[in-house]
Amino acid sequence: MYINLLKSKIHRVSVTEANLDYIGSITIDEELMEAANILPNERVQVVDNNNGQRFETYAIPGPKGSGVICLNGAAAHLVNIGDVVIIMAYTWMEHEEAKSFKPAVIFPDTATNKLVK
Repeated sequence: MYINLLKSKIHRVSVTEANLDYIGSITIDEELMEAANILPNERVQVVDNNNGQRFETYAIPGPKGSGVICLNGAAAHLVNIGDVVIIMAYTWMEHEEAKSFKPAVIFPDTATNKLVK
């Protein structure tokens, strides 16, 4: 039996940009993507702590170390610059493997979106 569970989580980062003139996705600082084990084009869920919006899109890498969190296309209508969001990715795995699996969860500085070292 397969179950779906949390694989990756970027907890509480601030939206830095919202770009309506783009075909879609969320641009995430590549450093954050790597730390959270999120791959380019991977499906992610975004939860906006300010307005309660929850939606899915796909991740694309932004400049490494830039702190960029940019909602592109239609998703740009669902957030405001400065909103605090949580970004999560999920995976399917065997029930037995899931019992010992530990997701990659990171807690960047919300003001700068930089990894806390």
